[in-house]
Amino acid sequence: MKKQIGYINLDASIAAWLQEHLPDSALKEGIDGILRGEYRSLMLEMDQDATQTQNDNVIVCKDLVISERARRVERGGNEILLTPKEYDILYFLAKNRGQVFTKEQIYQAVWESDYVMDDSNIMAFIRKLRKKIEPNPDSPEYILTIWGIGYKFSDKL
Repeated sequence: MKKQIGYINLDASIAAWLQEHLPDSALKEGIDGILRGEYRSLMLEMDQDATQTQNDNVIVCKDLVISERARRVERGGNEILLTPKEYDILYFLAKNRGQVFTKEQIYQAVWESDYVMDDSNIMAFIRKLRKKIEPNPDSPEYILTIWGIGYKFSDKL
């Protein structure tokens, strides 16, 4: 992979603002060094992991991590193996955190076809998902039932 380098001038007022507002970090130390006259320039490089995360639409909720590109789910650092439809349902709900969906809406979003009037199909997928992702499936934290309507991914975590 070819590296590209860009160069920008940093005026004293911007450097002072950054120094004041940045949390303690290597970047702040570098800017401090420039202001003290120890350095004339500072080179920044994007960490490989940060680049991957930036391009990977990762949803993090408490200790649950859902990676869109890798179609991977982890809880507490341990991978959770999901079927393709289980993953699709989880990702759909998680990316729309807090929004309540009927079983019909979930079905149409995930299967992208006409709804077949079978509520038990979605209910079975939700039950299996909860067994896999929830610390206590009988008292779910992530996928919540909204009685009489459908389901939502918790926006409180």
